[in-house]
Amino acid sequence: MASFIVEGGHRLYGDLTPQGAKNEALQIICATLLTAEPVTIHNIPDIRDINNLIQLLRDMGVEVTRNTLDTYTFCAANLNIDYLQSDEFIAKCTALRGSVMMLGPLVARYGYARMPKPGGDKIGRRRLDTHFIGIQKLGATLAIDIEKSVYEIRAEHLKGTYMLLDEASVTGTANILMAAVMAEGCTTIYNAACEPYLQQLSRMLNSMGAHIEGIGSNLLTIQGVGSLHGCTHTILPDMIEVGSFIGLAAMTGSDITIKNASVENLGIIPDSFRRLGITIEQEGDDLHIPEHDIYEIDTFLDGSIMTFADAPWPGLTPDLLSVFLIVATQAKGSVLIHQKMFESRLFFVDKLIDMGAQIILCDPHRAVVIGQERRHPLRACDMVSPDIRAGVAMLIAAMSAEGTSRIHNIEQIDRGYQEIDRRLNAIGARITRL
Repeated sequence: MASFIVEGGHRLYGDLTPQGAKNEALQIICATLLTAEPVTIHNIPDIRDINNLIQLLRDMGVEVTRNTLDTYTFCAANLNIDYLQSDEFIAKCTALRGSVMMLGPLVARYGYARMPKPGGDKIGRRRLDTHFIGIQKLGATLAIDIEKSVYEIRAEHLKGTYMLLDEASVTGTANILMAAVMAEGCTTIYNAACEPYLQQLSRMLNSMGAHIEGIGSNLLTIQGVGSLHGCTHTILPDMIEVGSFIGLAAMTGSDITIKNASVENLGIIPDSFRRLGITIEQEGDDLHIPEHDIYEIDTFLDGSIMTFADAPWPGLTPDLLSVFLIVATQAKGSVLIHQKMFESRLFFVDKLIDMGAQIILCDPHRAVVIGQERRHPLRACDMVSPDIRAGVAMLIAAMSAEGTSRIHNIEQIDRGYQEIDRRLNAIGARITRL
């Protein structure tokens, strides 16, 4: 288990360029299974989850060529569908939640998919009902080996239909969409997720020959086609990393410019940080966060305490609530963090309390943060990262704290943040990897 040793109290000065979006990359790479022709993808992040998915596709028989540091070409002309029966395939999928998005492409092209209950962050229940119900409505059948927690989907013939999703699941929508593009007839998906990741996936599929209408809305209409061809696609900058850098700059009193942030695809993220009192200046497609000695949390118009809650796009992404929580600990004022989607994502706050943060964990979903206004800086602490987003929140806390902290299990951070220690050290951080 690797660790970071973080010497806190240093301000950072300089530019940071966000990596390619992890969540988009997982969907886009799985979509390459839909065609036998080459698909070239630019701006792929060099992170653990993505690299594991690429290796899994290689093991399945996909020809993968790394053209540059962040550009790959995938050709799934000779997929070994028998590999899905192997224990090795099941073990690798179990350790990688993103593998679940191979379901739709495999069923669409081969009429068969086999998948274990996927792994990933330990942040509470992450049910797959939406994925399976949607694909079943297209005509597939589902069998479950309860003892092994393995799902098998078969479909001799997919046929378009109308469906109303029980939740606006991002990965569920992606899976159903990738299956529907090759189903006979018209498919209508209502209450579809509409995050920029889904918009990007839809545009890529259209460039491969699919017919998808309603991109960017929660009502998608898909006219099925017989086959798809190759294409070239560029992944957006990672909005979660952009938000993490904004929070890091404010928390450490740093002067940071986030380059090429794709501001038009950030939604309400910048304005939500502004409600925490953080100054964000837009310069073209860059975001500049100047030094903050003090930042004051806004209140609602009636004077009641500010609340940040996750919601489907264009609401606030749940992946940034851990960052909002830690940044609020040194603000002036108080805030309620309401994590609606996952019941275990706030449990890392016990370590922040050990560091001196004033946080009341009301229940598994809600925490009240009483800002210290920098009068009582956080203390150094030993921590263990439970998931990607809590891990980066712990890193931000350690960089602002007095003294030297240790963060263990940083493999979780590496799953979502590319060489984060090297990039931050280049602008003044002091992080040592063990």
